Amino acid sequence: TLAASAYRRSVGQPYVQPDPDLDYTTNFLTMMFRPAEGGFEVDPVLSKALDLLFLLHADHSQNCSTTTARTVGSSHADPYITLSAACGALYGPRHGGANEAVVRMLERIGSVDNVPQAVEAAKTQGVRLMGFGHRVYKNYDPRAKILKYAAHKVFDVTGTNPLLDMALKLEEVALADDYFVSRRLYPNVDFYSGLIYESMGFPHEMFPVLFAIGRTPGWLAHWDEMLTQNSRIARPRQLYTGKATRDVVPINQR
Repeated sequence: TLAASAYRRSVGQPYVQPDPDLDYTTNFLTMMFRPAEGGFEVDPVLSKALDLLFLLHADHSQNCSTTTARTVGSSHADPYITLSAACGALYGPRHGGANEAVVRMLERIGSVDNVPQAVEAAKTQGVRLMGFGHRVYKNYDPRAKILKYAAHKVFDVTGTNPLLDMALKLEEVALADDYFVSRRLYPNVDFYSGLIYESMGFPHEMFPVLFAIGRTPGWLAHWDEMLTQNSRIARPRQLYTGKATRDVVPINQR
């Protein structure tokens, strides 16, 4: 509700009240995009795709934002503060902003013809291919396979997107190159999710917000679990790797 309200204010449209007769994602899309004069109906393909995205973005393992939620929640902070902290972690471009980075990368590549050049730059110049590789999934991210199929379904409704053609070509070239295969750099969930969000009409700055919607149930589950178990406050251990002894030089002698 807050996300839809903020978006409509930003584009100068009046707030749309939620409809209790609609399912969650259909309701959300209606509140986001229905014109003031009404007459708007959400395509069920888009509603299903958004529901799938929320499910695939759900909390999994001790990722950056979930760890943040557990750390802050372990002090028995209230759920609003805990979720705010998790959202702060998710805001970073290497976490919740990664799918936007994929879209920006494809825009810079510009066309399918430039894909081989982009792959070569990644191999020889250290230019990072966004949306490839994952800290946990060392083979093809199973979520990416699902979203690749969903992307085609969405584009059948919203129209073709030249960025998808580039994404497919980039995946094809990279997965045929031993440089990426030997390093297990396969497409991850961010590779296709941003393309789907963009085709639905979501502005790029809302991508982390959409990510947070899917993550919120998991964050709250962790928060509730810690309070139920009366868990101890988080205090990670550190291992000092610096010098064992150092000479102290007075400031005026440095």
